[in-house]
Amino acid sequence: MIAAAAALASTVFLGGCGLAGGSDDVTLELVAADYGDTEASSTEPYWKDLARAYEDEHPGVRVNVTVLSWNDVDREVREMVEAGRAPDMAQIGAYADYADEGLLYRADDLLSIPVQANFVSQLASAGQVDGVQYGLPFAGSTRVLFYNRTLFEEAGLTPPKSWDDLAETAGKLKERGVKYPYALPLGPEEAQAETMQWMLSGGSGYTDGLGVYTIDSPSNVSTFTWLRDELVGKGLTGPVAPGEMNRAAAFTAFANGQVGMLNGHPSLMKIASKKGVKYGMVPTPGIEGENRNTLGVTDWMTAFKQNGHADQVGDFLDFVYSDENVLAFSRKYDLLPVTATASQTMAAAAQDKDLRPFLDELQLSELYPAGKTSWASVSADVKKLIGRAVVDGGDPAQVLGDLQRTATRAGRAD
Repeated sequence: MIAAAAALASTVFLGGCGLAGGSDDVTLELVAADYGDTEASSTEPYWKDLARAYEDEHPGVRVNVTVLSWNDVDREVREMVEAGRAPDMAQIGAYADYADEGLLYRADDLLSIPVQANFVSQLASAGQVDGVQYGLPFAGSTRVLFYNRTLFEEAGLTPPKSWDDLAETAGKLKERGVKYPYALPLGPEEAQAETMQWMLSGGSGYTDGLGVYTIDSPSNVSTFTWLRDELVGKGLTGPVAPGEMNRAAAFTAFANGQVGMLNGHPSLMKIASKKGVKYGMVPTPGIEGENRNTLGVTDWMTAFKQNGHADQVGDFLDFVYSDENVLAFSRKYDLLPVTATASQTMAAAAQDKDLRPFLDELQLSELYPAGKTSWASVSADVKKLIGRAVVDGGDPAQVLGDLQRTATRAGRAD
């Protein structure tokens, strides 16, 4: 009987191994963006460890991970899709165009109800097209005004609350020889973010309450006219033209003590701290006082239908969006959780106290119009053109009008 039982156990064990390693196995392909600023801080180890942890619990599923630079990931994924080699999942900057082409799974095709219901409401709404969620928020951030405390204390300055305060403060910093009194990164890396932050502080945005593009609204024209005349034209944004200044360069200059003020997201804290820069953070100034509307940003996890792995993709994404994993990623890269429960944990944790100003801002934030299929092309045009609005001799009305006309044409497909 013992021999027979052993033989049966052996048969079951071997049969199980055959199933785990047989033709029913599934390999999922994941393409993700890199949030690290050096090889040592690359996102790749995070994803590889996460994939291994999942595979250990699910022997019939393998997750292949490819991590690409933010400069390349959106283009590479588009090329893969157009070549008929869509990945199962892609963590990228936009989703609506793929949803419009019928290429993506709906969130409720994939996720368990508790996971889908747990996304921060503003972020979940931004992931919808016609009321259906296709974009799964991944890693959030907001913007606050960073200032160099040492430079401010030496000059006897207080953080600005309004645009006039900001211009006056920048002028005093310039008098003291600060290279970039206010850094204005309108270069192609992330101009759409700095642009929207200023639009919001001036009382407008890319779209109105109905989702119609309002890029050349009177408020936006006034905002960029003020930037041209009161900051750039008076030499308060430094020696590099805003249209040539990228966010990464502005952050590096801040960490080197060369910047008095700039809009920044959470990762700037670590960059500055590594260089020993003492900084403060306040809400971004508005046209008449503290800006009540701030920019909220999230990137998107998408799931493509092509390979037909809905069950396995959904189960893996439930694992990705567990509180443990969401918090681990957010803390490692100084980003905000995209789930409500992880946000509550972070808000209460002493180790995350530096992120609380950003968490508070998230509740009032406004996001890009990511649910419009035209947004990807509109964003690309903003990156290329917006710097021209603020240069000496630039015409904000003309630049914003050109962007509006392009957006209107592109928006007809929304």
